[in-house]
Amino acid sequence: MPKISVVILCYKAGDDVTAFASKVRNTVERLTSDWEIILVGNYNAGEADNTPEVVRAVAASDPRYKAVTLVKQGMMGWDARSGLRDATGDTVAIIDGDNQMPPEDIEHVYTKLIGEGLDMAMTYRNNRQDSVARRYNSKIFNIIYSLLFPGYPVRDVNSKPKIFTRAFLDKLTLESDDWFLDTEIMIQARRHRAKLGQIPTVFYTSIGRKSFVRPDAILEFVKNLLRARLREFFEKP
Repeated sequence: MPKISVVILCYKAGDDVTAFASKVRNTVERLTSDWEIILVGNYNAGEADNTPEVVRAVAASDPRYKAVTLVKQGMMGWDARSGLRDATGDTVAIIDGDNQMPPEDIEHVYTKLIGEGLDMAMTYRNNRQDSVARRYNSKIFNIIYSLLFPGYPVRDVNSKPKIFTRAFLDKLTLESDDWFLDTEIMIQARRHRAKLGQIPTVFYTSIGRKSFVRPDAILEFVKNLLRARLREFFEKP
């Protein structure tokens, strides 16, 4: 059981996977030599995408890398769950591999998690360099979340990296196949009264790859939030 597992979501990252995985490796090796990195390169059947081949090539370079290259049956949530299933570490971090999130933040959230004896630690994007529309949608979504799920002050639900202790991760029953997975994690963290730490980060603009979040995603998020709020009335902690 490694000290830390890092799940990198590599959907359509292509050749950029190699450099990003190297940055993550450099980060975790400052923490420990006992690590594993799970590269999730799931793909749509029949679509031109060299990400699976790149992921498998990186994984072949060191046994501490694992490649997950499955035909997709969902969106980000399905990819994340397929990677988390393969993570065996005492602590487990998850990050997007599109270079918008600094890999160095893995060290920062890990240090906060261990240093403060938390169940979970994550970033919040206080400096965003992405589009105005995405910043606006994110702000609305976080406001609605805080109104529907009060008493657990999460500053930025969808921010990564997130890192969990093994004991806390094993309590989660994640089901989302879409973009709602981050919210599902935070709703369950609130339900379990998880000890949460948050640190600020920079969120860079995406270069060379468009966002996969649809323009109507805010409506889908709100619908899922309302459904999750109703479920809270019928499910026991």
